[in-house]
Amino acid sequence: MYRTINLLIVDDHPLFRQGVRYSLQEEHDIKVVGDAPSAEDALQFISVTPPDVMIVDLNLPGMDGLELTRHIHRTYPSLGVIMLSMHESDEQAFNALRAGAAAYYSKEISSVQLAQIIRRVARGEYVINEVMFDEPKVAQRILSQFRDLNRGVTTEADVDFSLFSPLSDREIEVLEKIAAGSSNKEIADNLGISTQTVKNHISSILRKLSLNDRTQAVIYALRRGWIDTPIDAVATALRGAAAVEAVEAVEEDEE
Repeated sequence: MYRTINLLIVDDHPLFRQGVRYSLQEEHDIKVVGDAPSAEDALQFISVTPPDVMIVDLNLPGMDGLELTRHIHRTYPSLGVIMLSMHESDEQAFNALRAGAAAYYSKEISSVQLAQIIRRVARGEYVINEVMFDEPKVAQRILSQFRDLNRGVTTEADVDFSLFSPLSDREIEVLEKIAAGSSNKEIADNLGISTQTVKNHISSILRKLSLNDRTQAVIYALRRGWIDTPIDAVATALRGAAAVEAVEAVEEDEE
């Protein structure tokens, strides 16, 4: 028996809201509990019936999608926001991540893919479109934000991320290696420890952060400025960690 995911659609175009409802009607674990044409209407709805996940249009009238997402991130931190936009944009992807969105995609997304993203966001995962990391300037801006947080140049008013890290120095070190795309064996060789010790550190990291996999841990740490990853490795922080995780899973099955 699947847990039902309650979904709220926020978009100022009635036909789009209706289209999303129609495209998800065969997804028995996703229930559209409401839709709203504006951020203000959405906030009123949430105050009475909080959903699990929201689909938010970037370009809402009045309070825009980014402002709504920032408000949701502060007031309802467990509510996952999927930001949709008419056009893929590195700038918009950066701003969505910074505002607290759990996912960012173009409105050209397929209904199958949208359903998959809704489920992942409901599980607490981040699903930011890879286009965000395709432009070096955007990657540099993201990394600059994280490093400014560490130096105290950027305040919480600018970026609403917690700076407290429950991880040990060694766990941070392991996480930085993961972000660079290193495998467990490569991390072990680099740090002079056993592969099993690396696995123990990763298990500890995931347990402390209440996350499911290393990809989530990398994004979580990057957003909070806990790890210092070179600019040329930012693009691999998601793709590399996910790929390595798949390899590690296969290796564990073979053991």
